[in-house]
Amino acid sequence: MADWFVYILRCADGSLYTGVTTDLQRRLRQHNGELVGGAKYTRLRRPVELVWQEPHPDRSAACKRESAIKKWPRQAKLKLL
Repeated sequence: MADWFVYILRCADGSLYTGVTTDLQRRLRQHNGELVGGAKYTRLRRPVELVWQEPHPDRSAACKRESAIKKWPRQAKLKLL
């Protein structure tokens, strides 16, 4: 089974978006409007760029890490990058 990834995108307005996926390239294309899908948040802030990624063995681990990162203040996320 494919690894899961937690990722952070930098949006055109400088904001950060955190998510999880099994296919980083496809998900980035979705966020940038090249493919159907992508989050409503990033639709309004294109283009976005992938600035950080971290592999996880399963969806549960990836979602737990994503949830933890989303609770961090912006400065902590920038330090991670």
